[in-house]
Amino acid sequence: MPYALISVVIVAYKSRGEIEACVRSIPSELMVDEKTGTVEVIVVDNSLDADGTGDLLRREFPQVRYLLPQVNLGFGRANNLGFRETTGECVLFLNPDTICNAVALAHCVARIQTEQNLGLISPKLVLADGSMDLACRRSIPTLWDGFCRGSGLAARLPKTKAFAGYNLTYLPEDGTYGVGAVNGAFMLARREVLVRVATPNSQCIFDERFFMYGDDLDLCIRVAQAGYKIVYDGRVSITHLKGQSVAKDYENMSTAIFDANRDVYLKHLNPHDSPLIRWKYIAAFGLWKHVAKLRARLHGSRRVRPL
Repeated sequence: MPYALISVVIVAYKSRGEIEACVRSIPSELMVDEKTGTVEVIVVDNSLDADGTGDLLRREFPQVRYLLPQVNLGFGRANNLGFRETTGECVLFLNPDTICNAVALAHCVARIQTEQNLGLISPKLVLADGSMDLACRRSIPTLWDGFCRGSGLAARLPKTKAFAGYNLTYLPEDGTYGVGAVNGAFMLARREVLVRVATPNSQCIFDERFFMYGDDLDLCIRVAQAGYKIVYDGRVSITHLKGQSVAKDYENMSTAIFDANRDVYLKHLNPHDSPLIRWKYIAAFGLWKHVAKLRARLHGSRRVRPL
C-alpha cells in the first residue's frame, strides 16, 4: 500500500468554478527529505452536489475521495467528516479557492515533521491581485487591536506595532515566526497533534458548535493551549482567491463572521459565563459588525472579515 505522506481535506460549497484549479494544483506525490509519499485528497461537498462538483471530480479526478453528506454540515463538521477518512501522516485543511504548489507543500510538511513543537503552519497566502492575504498570520486580537483595525488606524500605520497587532503587518511578509493564529484556508498539522486536541472519543478536530467561521481561530487557540507553536512561514506561498463564499450570500455570511468570532472569545475568555464579560464581548463585536458592514457598503465591497 502506498505511503500516505499527507491527506488534504477540502470542504466545498458551490465550488465548481474554483475546485478544479485547486485539485489540479495538488501533486499526487511529494518528496520530503528524499522520502516520497503519496498525497490523498478528500472533498466534502456541502452544496449537496447542486452545482455539479461531484460530476466534475468523478470525471477529471477519479483518485479524489468524494463525500456527499445529506445536509450542509458547515465548515467544522464537514472537515471532521473528511478527517475521519484520512490516512496521511500529516493532514492539510485546505479551501477550494486556493491554488497550491509542490514547493510550498514540501517545505511546510518538512517543518511539521522535523519540529516536534510545531502544531500548525501556514505559508504566505497571496491574493489574485498579488497582495498578501493578511488573515494568514494573525494575533489573538485584543479589543484594542480590534479598535485599531476597525477605526482604520492599523491601515494608516501598518508598520507600528502598537497599532498593527491585529494582522501583524509590522513583521516581514517573507519571514517566519510564531503567530497567534493562521487562516482556515490552509492549516497543516501532524496527525498526532490533531488527535491530541480532538474532542475525546469523537475525533472532532473542529468544534462543531461553530457552523462556519471562528472554528479555525478556536482550533489555533486549542493547539497553542496544548503546548504547540502556531507558525507562519512567508518564505513560500500559495494563491488564495479569497472572498468567493461570502460574495455568494453576503448578508448572512458577513453577519456570521462576526457572531462566530464573538462566540470563540466567549468560549475561551469567559469560561465561567460572567454576565459582565459576556456583555462586553457582545457589545464590542456588535458595534464592530455594524461599523465594518457600513464601511464595506460605502466602499462598494462585498468582503467583510474581522479576522
